[in-house]
Order: sequence, then C-alpha cells, then structure tokens
Amino acid sequence: MSEVKRNSEILFLYDAKLCNPNGDPDEENKPRMDYETRRNLVSDVRLKRYLRDYWIALAEEAWKELGYPEKQDVWVRQIEDSPGNIRHVSAKERIDALAQEFAKAQGKPSASAKKLIGDPGFVEWLLGKLVDVRLFGATMPIGEAEGEAGAALTLTGPVQFTWGYSLNRAEILPSSTISSQFAGREGEEKGRYGTFGKDWRIKYSLLAFYGTISAWRAQYTRLTEEDVRLLDRSMFEALPLLATTRSKLGQTARLYLRLEYRDDQTFLGDLRAGLKLNPEEGLENIADVKLDFSELLAKIRAAKDRIEKVVLWVHPDFASGKAFEKELANLSILKQG
Repeated sequence: MSEVKRNSEILFLYDAKLCNPNGDPDEENKPRMDYETRRNLVSDVRLKRYLRDYWIALAEEAWKELGYPEKQDVWVRQIEDSPGNIRHVSAKERIDALAQEFAKAQGKPSASAKKLIGDPGFVEWLLGKLVDVRLFGATMPIGEAEGEAGAALTLTGPVQFTWGYSLNRAEILPSSTISSQFAGREGEEKGRYGTFGKDWRIKYSLLAFYGTISAWRAQYTRLTEEDVRLLDRSMFEALPLLATTRSKLGQTARLYLRLEYRDDQTFLGDLRAGLKLNPEEGLENIADVKLDFSELLAKIRAAKDRIEKVVLWVHPDFASGKAFEKELANLSILKQG
C-alpha cells in the first residue's frame, strides 16, 4: 500500500429534512444552531461517528475488495465482550485490550500498553490496524505505572473537517412532547412507568462540510492511497445507511468533491466560500435548491495546473450539482466517485 504524498481538499453537502442532524445536549437536544445567522450546525465529531460506524459494519470481503488484506478496526468504538453484549469502554480499557491483542499476535507474554509503548512495533501495529487513527489521528492514554505519571500517545490526523453549517437559513420546528411507557420490570412492581421528552426537528437544512488531507501529516500516521479511496466511498455511503434512527432519518448525501493536488504544498482554502445559494430561505426539499458553483469553478480552473485529479459524486436528484458536474467534465481532470 502506497502512502499519501499529495494534499487534498474536500467539499461534502447533504441535506436534512424534518429530523435532528446533531442535537445539542445543553439545549434539550435541539438541533445545533447559530441563532444570529440562523445557520444549522453539525460537529465534525458527528460526521466522523457515521464514518466509524460504517467501517465497523463493513464485512471482511468488502475490505478486501477495497484493497485491504483484512478487515480494519477503529479506535473509537464500543466493545463486544460476549456474543451480543455490547458495552461502552474507557480509552484506557481500549488501549489495554489492544495491547493484549498485540502481545498475543506477536507470541509475547501479556503486557500493558504502558510497557509496550516503547516498542516501535506496537505503534506500527496500531497504525496498521486502526483505520480511523490513520485518517483522523487519536490521543491514546497509556496509563500509569508504579511511581510514574500517566502518559499518552498523540497522533494528529491528516484528515480534518471543520464544523458543518447550513447554506440556507434554517428553521427549528416547534417541539412536540413525546412519551414512552413501560410495564413494571420486576414481579413486585405494579403499573406502568413513563418518560417524557421534547422532539426537536429542523424543517430543512442544506449542510456543507469542508475538509483537508495533509500529506505532511500523512507520513506520521501512515495514511495510504487505499485509505483515501475508502474515505471517498464512505462519505456518500455512510449517511444513508446509518442515519436511520427515528431522529436522524431524513438525511441524504447530495455531493462529495475531493480536489487532489500534485504536491504537498497546495491548499486553495475553504471550498464553501465559492458557493452561492439563492434563495437562502423558504427551502423545503432538494428540488427548491438552486446553488451557484461559478466562483468555485473559477477557482478550480485557475488552479488546474496544480490539480492531479477531481473526485466527484453527485446525487441524481441534485440538479445544481449535476450542472456543476458537467462544467467540471470540460476540464478533463474529473474522476467519477
């Protein structure tokens, strides 16, 4: 597998209709908002969670089709400690479990992460196993040994995303109160038990994320070309497959764009700056969206000599995206996603 040597920039658009794309626990789990500008917000952590869950769910055969020798794992995840019993674990528990797995694979005596961290083979093994660390980086607490303070293995990921924001001025719908009813759980308990909560939803939001892939950072996490191709595919496949809970249903990937440059120096800057939405309010579905890509196209044309290729995927219902795709095709640097 070849390591990444060139920078990339990413633009990802998806919409959310009558759902809650990212609840704010400090505000009764309302959709996150910048109330001054009426922009709906989604954290990069929420986006990465979809990606990690997608990678966990991928079958080993799918990984091999993508060019990997075996199924990859992720750092941030729950653990199945017995068949069907999934539980949350602390970061220390996770790194210690990986240390045990490494020792077993190497035929070495059982050892803690604290003892193995000085072994270069352990770090290399972690990077070879954990695809999300190669992409996004991680801070792994190593724990404490007798008479010593705790330490941490910190890796800055080459793939970074900003927070996403809506290109339109979004509206939170008035909440309805929801309730859940349960029968008594024990024989001596009688009657029913109920809980109440608020059901907050956004009316319509066209969300835009900007991301970068740094070749300089890639050398430290051993990010590979296969990992980048995996990211390309995952960005538009993960959302429809995993945003299927009651509050998340209603989200659809609309456009994924990756500009791959010819060097490890070039970045054009936030690709969302070249987008113009008209009108910016009153939208109810993708058919209402008229997005002008002309400034972004001009930026790409001006930088054409520095661009190795353009990877693009557009949802068939996104008319403005399809028009953008046709314009890009004329530059002869487009590779379909």
